[in-house]
Amino acid sequence: MIHLRKSESRGHADHGWLLSKHSFSFASYYDPNFMGWGNLRVINEDQILPGKGFGTHGHRDMEIISYVLSGELAHKDDMGNVKGIPPGDIQRMSAGTGVMHSEFNHAPNSTTHFFQIWIQPNVVGIPPSYEQKTVSKQSKNGQLELIAGPVGGANAVKVHADAKMYVGEFKSGQNAQLNLDPNRKAYVHLIKGQLSVNGLNLNAGDALLFEQESQISMDHAQDAEVLVFDLCA
Repeated sequence: MIHLRKSESRGHADHGWLLSKHSFSFASYYDPNFMGWGNLRVINEDQILPGKGFGTHGHRDMEIISYVLSGELAHKDDMGNVKGIPPGDIQRMSAGTGVMHSEFNHAPNSTTHFFQIWIQPNVVGIPPSYEQKTVSKQSKNGQLELIAGPVGGANAVKVHADAKMYVGEFKSGQNAQLNLDPNRKAYVHLIKGQLSVNGLNLNAGDALLFEQESQISMDHAQDAEVLVFDLCA
């Protein structure tokens, strides 16, 4: 079973300083049909205006991933991490027993555009932790590159969850396949461009929810960037 979720059907929020699109129910956006998928709980596409950001706030028992598309995200937490997250970096914060942090766009003239992703952990009550890696353009060119998973990897941060996250960039003539366990779920989110996935044509912001499928096949790309999640059921 494959379900197509069009970009325009996502929840929208305009806070003045923040423009956000919610793939799943979040804050004031509620849709009982989209509370998450497997252990994937949140995909927010956020744009933070210049000089603005999220003030200090707390999380616990959640794997929180940031993937920056443009601009830079300034992260500060009570573990002592003060980091800048540039485009292409993958950042993971395991909230565990509790963490306080803030996220800001300190640039005076540019917007920070990024994805914030929450994955439910398979272990709770762990000490909070932080990890950040740079994903090179070459590593995701024409293929799906693992950027988060239970054991980490060369370009992958380690998540305390039964989930894997991939990113790929595809131009015309490039294609990719990913084998799936039919007993698991998968989620495909097209960040930009156009892409055909299992015969379904996607535009930027569109997503596919997979259940009881054995493969993801991607082709007919036009300057596409895509996120793929392999998830527990």
